[in-house]
Amino acid sequence: MNSGTVDLIYLDPPFNSKKQYKAPIGTPAEGQSFDDTWRWTDLDDKWLGEIDRRNEALSAIIRAARLTQGNGTAAYLTMMGIRFLELHRVLKSTGSIYLHCDPTANSYLRICMDAVFGKDNMRNEIAWCYTGVGNATKQFKSKHDTIYFYAKSKASPFNVDAVRKPYKRSNPSSGATSFAAGGRSQEERYRLERESIERGKLMEDWWDDVGSGGHISKKERTGWATQKPLKLLQRIIKVSSNPGDMVLDPFAGCATCCVAAEIEGRQWVGIEACEEATNIVRERLDEADLGNLGHSRPRAIVKRSVPCRTDAPPPAKPKRTHGYKSADNLATLYGQQFGDCNGCGVHYHVKDFHHDHIHPRSKDGGDEIGNLQLLCGNCNSTKHANSMEYLWGRLYERQFPISPAGWEYLKQSGCKDWRIA
Repeated sequence: MNSGTVDLIYLDPPFNSKKQYKAPIGTPAEGQSFDDTWRWTDLDDKWLGEIDRRNEALSAIIRAARLTQGNGTAAYLTMMGIRFLELHRVLKSTGSIYLHCDPTANSYLRICMDAVFGKDNMRNEIAWCYTGVGNATKQFKSKHDTIYFYAKSKASPFNVDAVRKPYKRSNPSSGATSFAAGGRSQEERYRLERESIERGKLMEDWWDDVGSGGHISKKERTGWATQKPLKLLQRIIKVSSNPGDMVLDPFAGCATCCVAAEIEGRQWVGIEACEEATNIVRERLDEADLGNLGHSRPRAIVKRSVPCRTDAPPPAKPKRTHGYKSADNLATLYGQQFGDCNGCGVHYHVKDFHHDHIHPRSKDGGDEIGNLQLLCGNCNSTKHANSMEYLWGRLYERQFPISPAGWEYLKQSGCKDWRIA
């Protein structure tokens, strides 16, 4: 997608819940399943290298999460982080983004969003409250999700009057806006208060009037337990976009955001890896209670071909270099080492590393990825054509920092004071 083409983004991504989700038999999503458990893979190695090139702060957050939560959470945040960078790119300067998450990883997602979209652009932490059964006896029942709302600039639309709520008090005027005299007559003040009551109450940052999945009407349900109600998405779309604007959902799932955007007269794009989602979006747009919206659009609403950007210059020709020093190897090794030098263990930006052979070529070391590593400039010049054992010994002698692999070697080699700082 071209940069700066989207007005509003809503995403309800996987939550890293470590649960297996499966749609029941007889539902539109029948046969589909999803394992919300994340493990570090070669793809994460490459993504982390790209993240470090594009946003060092985001890379540091992922590394911190790995130290406190392990590789699973780091893999999840890497998957989300690379998408945050792209969502920021396609969002207009006047756009807004809403991230739906739960307590599993919301604290980390919040600081990742701060790193990409800017902490000063954070507008609200919305609590989406709901009720339902639960057996919690050792803690309070968890009955709310978090929706982080970021606006890319002060010019982002916020149609506050489009989402007012009716007053519920027996004496509505007790909760209506109170207008100071300010030179106004009593009659004028009463008129303004009546208009405020008629328009409804301004929304707070906690929403308890658009229920959870258990409150979704039977005709809305697709079978996914994580499905969100249409009313929730309609509220977000109405308040942060205008008719005709472009809405994007990069985790389209059961197409709720796409359907809500269609109802509210917006253009929309949904992205989903699950093939069945393409049928679900058609079925939901064709439902009678949604006004046969599927027939108001061309039937070929699903694109399976890879889009082609028209706003980006052609990629530069790669520089000629040794095969083992390829950009692909650089990204993979950077992710495997989490950006730390394999000699001293100090973290560096990806551009500051040197390719090196673990077992030197002089000792029959090959160019395969398993015999490659990244070293900082100092460690690379110190090691030269020698072994890693030589490098770690020199670092120890100079009382320099040493990587965990180096300390392990020193312990096994019988170094008497391997705890030296």
